[in-house]
Amino acid sequence: MDQWQERKRPVCLERRFEFDGYSTTRDFLDKLGEHSEATQRFPDISFGSTYVNITIRPENDDPDAQLNEADRAFAAQIDALLG
Repeated sequence: MDQWQERKRPVCLERRFEFDGYSTTRDFLDKLGEHSEATQRFPDISFGSTYVNITIRPENDDPDAQLNEADRAFAAQIDALLG
């Protein structure tokens, strides 16, 4: 979790994942897609051939929503996809 950046405005967790090439990036995106389908949690994603940027926002859409342990656990699960 130490590589995730917590932002206050807007409230979110962000991380950039770097890869050696497109095939490794694609493998990670496939794993992330499967995990998101299984958990029904869909982060914001942007990517290029050797990187993936992920933003996790609070599940609650309220204007006052804050990150919680479930959000941090989801980030840790994404980290585990690298293994």
